[in-house]
Amino acid sequence: MSALIDPEELAHEADLVWLEDPAELDYVRQSLDRLPSRRGRPAYHRDGRMVGYAVLGEDARPSRASGTFRRRVFWLLPHDRDEQPEGLYATGAPSEAVDPRTIAPRVKGYKTQRSEGGPASPAMLELGITLPAD
Repeated sequence: MSALIDPEELAHEADLVWLEDPAELDYVRQSLDRLPSRRGRPAYHRDGRMVGYAVLGEDARPSRASGTFRRRVFWLLPHDRDEQPEGLYATGAPSEAVDPRTIAPRVKGYKTQRSEGGPASPAMLELGITLPAD
């Protein structure tokens, strides 16, 4: 999901609202949801919890087909690292996850060593793949 977000789809973001302190989270999942308004807290219909969302500027236009707006929503599932530090994502992170410290209005964000749960693996180092440290 995160990898599939086209930066142009974020062009009308005016602000981000965090419901939890993003500095306390190693990663957040992000998706573009179709929502009925530019502003306000959207309804949340996934397992887990919503931790933040984007607010769109007045220049954002709804879809001609559905009348909805594409807005980013940030969320976590019950089995994510913040709830289960030794669980499935003790290391690594879901494909749609990014370090919340790298997110800003109109900025997609990216994975870091922090969001991946530690330093680069030997395989990554052997391949010359590095992630930002934080």
